[in-house]
Amino acid sequence: MFLLPLGLIAVFLALWLMRRNSSLTRGCLWRLDRTVAPNHWRCAACGAEIDLPPGKAPRDCLKPSAED
Repeated sequence: MFLLPLGLIAVFLALWLMRRNSSLTRGCLWRLDRTVAPNHWRCAACGAEIDLPPGKAPRDCLKPSAED
């Protein structure tokens, strides 16, 4: 009986820790576009573009919000 609440807390804590490392949403579809630059990324869903240092991949959604 005592282990059930501890197990639930552990599961929710683990899910929260895994979620906080990335803010990508289902709509983000980043593709590497080397025709523009060696490390140029373009989102296939919304068209956002970003250049990053070599070896890095986008982790955030750059889709403009509906309020803009």
